[in-house]
Amino acid sequence: MSEENNNLGDDIKKGAEEAAENVKESAKEFAEEAKEIIGSQDNKKVLAGILAIFLGWLGVHKFILGYQKEGFILLACGLLGFFTCGITSMLSSVVGIIEGIMYLTKSDEEFYQTYQEGSKPWF
Repeated sequence: MSEENNNLGDDIKKGAEEAAENVKESAKEFAEEAKEIIGSQDNKKVLAGILAIFLGWLGVHKFILGYQKEGFILLACGLLGFFTCGITSMLSSVVGIIEGIMYLTKSDEEFYQTYQEGSKPWF
């Protein structure tokens, strides 16, 4: 009986080692795929487009694309809406929605050439 327990224990150890190796391989593959996704042009386009539509009045999409001055302009207009009965917030929100739609409708290459390489900050 103790020999059967030893064999069973060895089988469990082997199974655990194989499972650990599989987990390491899966984690390595996941990390490589995540690096590719984060570094891709498409990811920045989709992220900037969605943020422009939902948080465009804060200028978040401008900061994502690296346009700090324009981001601060939209942020200031958005926050000034508290003092202007929402007029400046609505204007910056409309700008965000328009830019978000423009970002999402462009091809990946066209988006990259226009907004990341060409540095076109507005429309």
